[in-house]
Amino acid sequence: MPALDGVRALAVGAVLAFHGGLPGATGGFLGVDAFFVLSGYLITSLLLAEWTRHEGRIDLIAFWGRRVRRLLPALVLMITTVAVLARTMLPPEEVRLLRGDGVAALLYVANWRMIFRGSDYFALTAAPSPLEHTWSLGIEEQFYLVWPVVVYAVLYGARPGRAPWPVGADRRVRQRLSWLVAVCAAGAVTSTIALALVYSPDDPGRAYYGTDTRGGAILIGAGLAGLVALRTAGRPGLPGRPPAPDAARPVAGGRRLALGAAATGAAGVLGWASTHLSGTDEALYRGAMAGIALAVAAVIAHVVLIPTGVPARLLSLPPLPALGRISYGIYLWHWPVFLAANADRTGLEGLPLFATRCLLTLALAVVSYTLVERPVRLRVRVRRPLAALGLTGAAIAGGAAALVLSTAVHPLQPGPGDVPVGRAVDRFLARAEQGAVVAPDDRRRPRVEKATSRPPPPRLHTRIPGQPVVVDVFGDSVAWTLVTYLPDHPELDVRDHTLMGCGITRTAPFRYGDRLYRGLAPACRDWPHLWRAAIAADDPDVAFILVGRWETMDRVLDGRWTHIGQPDFDAHLRAELDLAIDVAGARGAHVLLATEPYNRRWEKLDGSLYPEDQPERVTLWNALLRSVAADHPGVQVVDLGRRVSPEGRFTWDAGGYQVRSDGLHLTPSGVQGWIAPWLLPQLIDAVPERRHSHARSQH
Repeated sequence: MPALDGVRALAVGAVLAFHGGLPGATGGFLGVDAFFVLSGYLITSLLLAEWTRHEGRIDLIAFWGRRVRRLLPALVLMITTVAVLARTMLPPEEVRLLRGDGVAALLYVANWRMIFRGSDYFALTAAPSPLEHTWSLGIEEQFYLVWPVVVYAVLYGARPGRAPWPVGADRRVRQRLSWLVAVCAAGAVTSTIALALVYSPDDPGRAYYGTDTRGGAILIGAGLAGLVALRTAGRPGLPGRPPAPDAARPVAGGRRLALGAAATGAAGVLGWASTHLSGTDEALYRGAMAGIALAVAAVIAHVVLIPTGVPARLLSLPPLPALGRISYGIYLWHWPVFLAANADRTGLEGLPLFATRCLLTLALAVVSYTLVERPVRLRVRVRRPLAALGLTGAAIAGGAAALVLSTAVHPLQPGPGDVPVGRAVDRFLARAEQGAVVAPDDRRRPRVEKATSRPPPPRLHTRIPGQPVVVDVFGDSVAWTLVTYLPDHPELDVRDHTLMGCGITRTAPFRYGDRLYRGLAPACRDWPHLWRAAIAADDPDVAFILVGRWETMDRVLDGRWTHIGQPDFDAHLRAELDLAIDVAGARGAHVLLATEPYNRRWEKLDGSLYPEDQPERVTLWNALLRSVAADHPGVQVVDLGRRVSPEGRFTWDAGGYQVRSDGLHLTPSGVQGWIAPWLLPQLIDAVPERRHSHARSQH
């Protein structure tokens, strides 16, 4: 039916608009729910049609074989392409994550992969996975695997034959179809209740991605198929066979008006929801998703039962049916294309960027449909179940092999000072995002140690000829990449005391990218204590501090959202910087403050930057850093930001080297070839030589 292809086209268009960040498309993600309802309706209708044609039998192996031919080849092609290109477009840590994402997608369990995806630092701060959108395919395929068995079990015992039927056949058929509708209704209600119970504002992923919590929409579509079949089964003067989806008996009279009114109201609800709701609205998880699914079912019912009505004619207008026929390919390719064709690579933003992405997606979908999907679906016929199973396994194994080979990268090497304290905070973001760490409030707010009555500064260290300069490095993951990739130098002993994910500000909640984190990890709250312990243990000659990433985010201070550039938050940052300098220099170390480079970690859906990546905030942070350093005699500013971003803006390269791996962290070649020759002499020269014996304790 062309109108049902039109429904597909509108659904995938809504998803594209949402992922493209178009204004007024905040609820476009609900297009996935429309796909769920339509899939439930069509798959159940196909099963009922086969049950009718074969007089009470359903060939499950043949059904699953058709699903495999329809869905798997295009998926393998997309995953293989993404895996091959990822090696040149993604940083190593994200390539590693992609391997697990790809295997989960091939096995159709991507939704559970998204729920249980690694909770280490790099997983949680990585850019969105190019395969993240396959979560919905996982839910549908899991449904396709189980639902035919359920349908067969419910319908077992009724034999819809050719009229005239045996006595009692009509009653048994209608009874079984009623049971099927009841099963769908019970399952949809149970899933809706599970969605409400599982949902947590701090961790909505489990509710959003779960098969059990999102199956309600599919079951509503399946129930609609049962109702349509039940409507004509065994009626007097008609064959008792359930109709095919395009052969339902037309509706007339008052029922036609009622169905038209319901469809009109449902269309209005869907239009409002797609432009006003957002994924953070709690109402979605408290029943609204079920309401959206029912609205989609009402539109489908009108299209199926009144195929000459206005909705069916509108949904059949070109090019909607044509787009609907390739909607699977459009959905498969759009998300990797949207991530690859970003504002940084194209130089476009807003509508021009969205149009470019859509054209690329459409081209790939047409190629996939013409060269892969349609030929395999229409020409490949394997009649032996074992042979079909073998071909399916070979396709999955081939895709997995390409994925593994393409994502093989060398593991990250730990820095020389990588200690359990550093590794202990790897999962801090998972706990912070889930609210496992309570955000500071008036009773538990971190104690700000103001330096209103500073003791006299300690005597600064001098260098003993023949002995290396001891350098303690403090900071977050950017500092970690710096200290990890620094080459050895005979005159330096560089020690890593970085805390991944921890700056010097200790306020929460905060926003990082599109995520809200409600608390802080203990290490981030206790950094002054951890720094003091490191200084006491090492008694370093130089304390090198590189922070700023976490200080440029939107954060809550004194109960309100704020950011750098606002007086209260600037005063807070000054106090924290004062404390950092006092702690780091408490035993005579020369304190070096490094400026922050400009960053481009990821983009918003429309290609614009998140607040922490906006150049203005980095500029404000570096100005504040210099101002605080000027208040502390002897504290030096190392302009790392200019070395990494020599053009005064974000760049991937500097001095002929690629210096950024993911728009934030530093690369081994950039550190060793461009930064180290410039930085290491400054670390050595920061400590003047001592010309006579000294009584400094040795460690």
